[in-house]
Amino acid sequence: MSDAIKHECGISVIRLLKPLEYYKKKYGTAFYGVNKMYLMMEKQHNRGQDGAGFASIKLDMAPGERFMSRVRSIEQQPIQDIFAQINDRINTTLKEHPEYVNDVALQKKHIPYIGEVLLGHVRYGTFGKNSMESVHPFLRQNNWMHRNLIVAGNFNMTNVHELFDNLIQLGQHPKDMVDTVTVMEKIGHFLDDAVAKLYKKIKKEGYTKQEASPLIAERIKVSKILRRAAKNFDGGYAMAGLFGHGDAFVLRDPSGIRPAYYYQDDEVVVMASERPAIQTVFNVKYEEVKELDPGHAIIVKKNGDVFLEEILEPRERKACSFERIYFSRGSDQEIYQERKELGKLIFPQILESINHDIKNTVFSYIPNTAETSFYGMVKEAQNYLNKKKEEQILTIGAKITSKELHEILEIRPRIEKVAIKDAKLRTFITQDSSRDDLVAHVYDISYGSVEKGDNLVIIDDSIVRGTTLKKSILRILDRLSPSKIIVVSSAPQIRYPDCYGIDMAKLEDFIAFKAALALHQERLTMNLVDDIYEKCLQQVDTKDQDVINYVKEFYAPFTAEEISQKIGELLSPNDIKAEVQIIYQTVENLHLACPKNLGDWYFTGDYPTPGGNRVVNRAFINFFEGKNERAY
Repeated sequence: MSDAIKHECGISVIRLLKPLEYYKKKYGTAFYGVNKMYLMMEKQHNRGQDGAGFASIKLDMAPGERFMSRVRSIEQQPIQDIFAQINDRINTTLKEHPEYVNDVALQKKHIPYIGEVLLGHVRYGTFGKNSMESVHPFLRQNNWMHRNLIVAGNFNMTNVHELFDNLIQLGQHPKDMVDTVTVMEKIGHFLDDAVAKLYKKIKKEGYTKQEASPLIAERIKVSKILRRAAKNFDGGYAMAGLFGHGDAFVLRDPSGIRPAYYYQDDEVVVMASERPAIQTVFNVKYEEVKELDPGHAIIVKKNGDVFLEEILEPRERKACSFERIYFSRGSDQEIYQERKELGKLIFPQILESINHDIKNTVFSYIPNTAETSFYGMVKEAQNYLNKKKEEQILTIGAKITSKELHEILEIRPRIEKVAIKDAKLRTFITQDSSRDDLVAHVYDISYGSVEKGDNLVIIDDSIVRGTTLKKSILRILDRLSPSKIIVVSSAPQIRYPDCYGIDMAKLEDFIAFKAALALHQERLTMNLVDDIYEKCLQQVDTKDQDVINYVKEFYAPFTAEEISQKIGELLSPNDIKAEVQIIYQTVENLHLACPKNLGDWYFTGDYPTPGGNRVVNRAFINFFEGKNERAY
């Protein structure tokens, strides 16, 4: 998007189902799993660039031998940094011990990272410090192999305070009140409990303490632990976990907010946040990669058995539509078609805006991620022109001359690469006046791509804050002397904060909120704003399931068109010569384009979990009281 927003995160789990010697013989290396994990993380790099982490577990190691490894990084290129560290460790060890080179057993015994169970994570930090302590995977260590737990996830919990209090009631002393720690400790508590009960039962059966260990690994029920731990989770999540003895799982939230996919053959089980990553890295067909159902977990036991288990009763599916609009890679077969459809469906509004004058209109896109929607928009423009040409030709009939026919066929959508982002530009000056001048040059324009007096249509994925539009894009586009600049958002107006993993937390950041507020001020209806604040205050101590989203009343007096018009006014720089119009996708068309991902709470305020309504009301209270802080 022209307005950068962050989103967490990307996960990948690889479980090798054969001994490492198998991969050495077939693929020439025992590091097959590590190499594949590198590719999986790179193919999901779009999901997180603030930090990355990798962890592995080796199966059936003897006491005293290292069976868990973890490496994390917050360097500028964290994935490359992680695997540079891993490769350096591997190469150094092999150089010092050449006898390991062709001996897989010695490699496994002495070289870290090359286990059968691997977990990777890429992270965007949506809030808080981007320190090493915030980077997944998180590790919970214990001398009992089974009680070791590694967790990484793509999630935000709306009720982290409640989960934190639950841990205290269980007798724990959590080291931090962040959702990753509370989630890990919740799972860890019930893991400890399960191990203790199994140990006691197995001892009663007459086994020795040493004999109990493999039996615990065999009998432990991952699904039961997850059901007990996840009972009170409120949020969007796809979380991955590894137990020290080798069990692995990925759990998806009951509304299916965050994505999760898996693939299995006789060599490997792979789980990830994005389908194309699995397809590309393992060279498998679209239909072979399955989507994990909401509320379900895929569990791989130490012995290689794979189970799909319902952990929490699925709710109405509300998969995040922003995944389809922007976050997920557009190389996914479905997503590519959906983004084209978004461009197609918004074309009638564009046509009306340019008074059907395609001949004097230039079509383009900003940023590059909007290119697929642009293709859909242009194809629909071509379809419209083809229909008009057909009508003209049939009207003239057999008397049509070659010149007339040529003139009719010559009209086609004018497509130009109007703006190009200067990726090398850095706003390194801190003074606001100087910074604004630099921001204005973030994009370069293609001079001569637009003729004076043309309409210029620019499609974007979404317009969140509009800051880059106002300070940079519109000013630069105005230099091309169009009569009208139409900025098209392939997504609807963002009106409400997200609390499930996208960095959209404050109402006052949204240009749609600012526009509605300006309309209230103009129409002298600020008393309604006061009333909404009072209603939100009255619900502060209400149980989540009973909370009502009163912020919907803030937008209710205005049509979407009125808010869009006001957004156009607010984003137009004072010195701009062209007329500016902002067009947003409708929610109805969004659902038509993305029928499987109907999560639209940031557009409609219809949150899929009870905690969402509490968060949006808290966000309104923060706005009204002038508190510059997050609502969760």
